[in-house]
Amino acid sequence: MVNMSKACRESAGLLLAPITGNASFFVFMYALGWLCLLLTASPDGNPPPYSYALYELFVDLYVICALLCIVPRRWRGIPRALLSVFLYAVSIADVYCFHRFGTSLSPTMLLLVNETNYDEASQFFSTYVGWDVIASPVGWLMALAALHLCVAVGAFLVRRMRHRPRINEELRHGCSCLCCLPAAVAVAVLLIWGITVTLPNKRATAKLFSAGELGKVERAFLDDNKAELYLPVHRLAFSIYANNLADRQLDKLTEFVGCSRIDSCSFRSPEIVLVIGESHNRHHSQLYGYDKAVSPRQKARADAGRLVVFTDVVSPWNLTSFVFKNLFSLQTVGDKADWCDYPLFPEVFRAAGYGVTFVTNQFVPDAAESICNFSGGFFMTDHELSDKMFDVRNSAIHEYDEGLLAEYDTLPRPSAKANLTIFHLKGQHAEYRRKYPRDRKVFRPADYRHRRVNNHARWVLADYDNATLYNDSILDAVIRRFESRDAVVIYLSDHGESCFGFDRDKFGRTHSERPSYETAYEEYEVPFWIWCSESYEAARPEVVAAVRAAAAKPFMTDRLPHLLLYLGGISCPYYRPDCNPLSPDYDERNPRILKNTTDYDKLRNDYGK
Repeated sequence: MVNMSKACRESAGLLLAPITGNASFFVFMYALGWLCLLLTASPDGNPPPYSYALYELFVDLYVICALLCIVPRRWRGIPRALLSVFLYAVSIADVYCFHRFGTSLSPTMLLLVNETNYDEASQFFSTYVGWDVIASPVGWLMALAALHLCVAVGAFLVRRMRHRPRINEELRHGCSCLCCLPAAVAVAVLLIWGITVTLPNKRATAKLFSAGELGKVERAFLDDNKAELYLPVHRLAFSIYANNLADRQLDKLTEFVGCSRIDSCSFRSPEIVLVIGESHNRHHSQLYGYDKAVSPRQKARADAGRLVVFTDVVSPWNLTSFVFKNLFSLQTVGDKADWCDYPLFPEVFRAAGYGVTFVTNQFVPDAAESICNFSGGFFMTDHELSDKMFDVRNSAIHEYDEGLLAEYDTLPRPSAKANLTIFHLKGQHAEYRRKYPRDRKVFRPADYRHRRVNNHARWVLADYDNATLYNDSILDAVIRRFESRDAVVIYLSDHGESCFGFDRDKFGRTHSERPSYETAYEEYEVPFWIWCSESYEAARPEVVAAVRAAAAKPFMTDRLPHLLLYLGGISCPYYRPDCNPLSPDYDERNPRILKNTTDYDKLRNDYGK
């Protein structure tokens, strides 16, 4: 019995050793994690907090303390002190950013910090760092750090004043009384339960950090069981990882900067305007037979014959980031090389002598942007690459797209022989009710009583159609700005958006590996049209005839750069006439592969059987 009791105490001591051997570190780091969870919780509960955060925090700290026990006791204070300073510093930065700027640590925030010089940093600290920081939630972390320091110094002084007890390390530390047994049982239960409920998050985190490229990172974040980066140190690690992945692709892209070979340029179109919408379901457009008056201005222009509607266009992805990479790169889906192994079309246009303007209501550096925007826009916001691609850029994000147009009106015009202007709108990106002004509301839930959907769906439908109607006014305003010029305007949406199509109880986007036909219909079929001014048609009737002849041809938007090069009259080694629907050499049999997995035409044909 004595031997059994001794074995139990020794086992309990071994189990408790990581905690008892690093007691103050464990307690204060747990308190730090708990405080960070409270201080960075979203006020409206969206996104909801991670349910198992405190269990996972316990498990993580236990593992760290177990590793610290490997270090001899006399040296253990050094890694503990370094870890403590690092974790407090990261946590204070994260909480400060959350309460000052409305966002915790993010890839874009880290990118902005890396780009900050000494003068900018000095101005930042003089502007934003003062006594008010102590009075903010950051003060709680500072107080905890001060208390931790006092306890650590006090413990050090006590140890210096007394003779070190000669015991067998942590094995018997704190185990001289029976209370260690229930404590060990409690720790064992917490560890078993914590490991069980948090293992899915560990798997998701491992998947996230082993993605290897930004696109896969974004898709991992869109999984139902996505990784919960519940602590500031996790968010910092992810930000560093995402920036490293972006840097790899930027290195490849910059290889082409200034090296694009232009054989000739006829400047076939003096003014080319590309308008990229967002989340526009073409089946919510009058141009494609929708029964609500959501696009009256576009329809009027189409009826007048100046706007040519393309009826069979799909996007290769339903994610903005993937679409933008395919849309801007001269690579096409199916090529063996990656998108960043090819030049981007704005750089080619600039090398050919075009002035290039890019105005965007999404891809302006913003510390609070999501990983989706970071993934899609990092190559747009890199200073070196942006300077090589664009002569003129806007600098602000606007609540509504009419603000973007107003800013465009104030921008200088490039002094070039011909111009390429790119507008990137917010369009109908979720949340729909925030994409149009309140005084522009036309549709209401009662207008959808005939739909076999619930009342919430009718509210969503009304908001989506109001956003679509507002988008119609923006597109018309763009055309009006170029109506008196020798201009051609191309509009497409990056992807569609499910909005209770087929009367399914669903809106937003589906991220399954292989899209169904219903998903392809709603989220991959996109609106696409080309408008030509009166003077443009008079000067280039052959181009307008080619546009009208191509309206019914199958097309995928990854091939758009080749159409643009044709409109610019640019001859270069990367131009492929078989990808340009206006060319007599266009190959309509080119497969249209969605998400690199699914042949759209086969999917549509199989559904029709």
